[in-house]
Amino acid sequence: MAILKILHYPDKRLHTVAAPVAQVDNAIRRLIDDMGETMYAAPGIGLAATQVNVHKQIIVIDVSESGSRLQTFINPQITASEGQAEREEGCLSVPGIFDTVTRAAKVTVQALDRDGNPFTLDAEGLLAVCIQHEIDHLHGKVFVDYLSRLKQTRIKTRLLKHLRETM
Repeated sequence: MAILKILHYPDKRLHTVAAPVAQVDNAIRRLIDDMGETMYAAPGIGLAATQVNVHKQIIVIDVSESGSRLQTFINPQITASEGQAEREEGCLSVPGIFDTVTRAAKVTVQALDRDGNPFTLDAEGLLAVCIQHEIDHLHGKVFVDYLSRLKQTRIKTRLLKHLRETM
């Protein structure tokens, strides 16, 4: 396994729309393992392949207290949603930035697991938010896209300044 480089906002590659996975094979499972290791090392609770510059529809999530329940979603699609919930979100691609985003309170998602088997999952709370957040990445959307233009500009300026200072 390997730790992959996470793209940081405002990198334009974060706005690339991911392609569906045609076949779940050993290369895809290796990518899933690397994504899991990268997410845990960051540390985070979710990671989309887009964030590591692989534009395939794969996300990994672990919202467990112990950090020991990695869930894989290949070609995920939200088939139903219900209610609204506001929650503060952060993102491994937007380090140090947190803001409130409104999303569906409950979702139903269909996807393939790491072995290519289809499944359906009903989620609410943090898991529902995380699924929606990571699927947004696969569609080329970052959580800051939900914020006002002013906030987006401030975040972009702050992150670019930090990047210059660390170079």
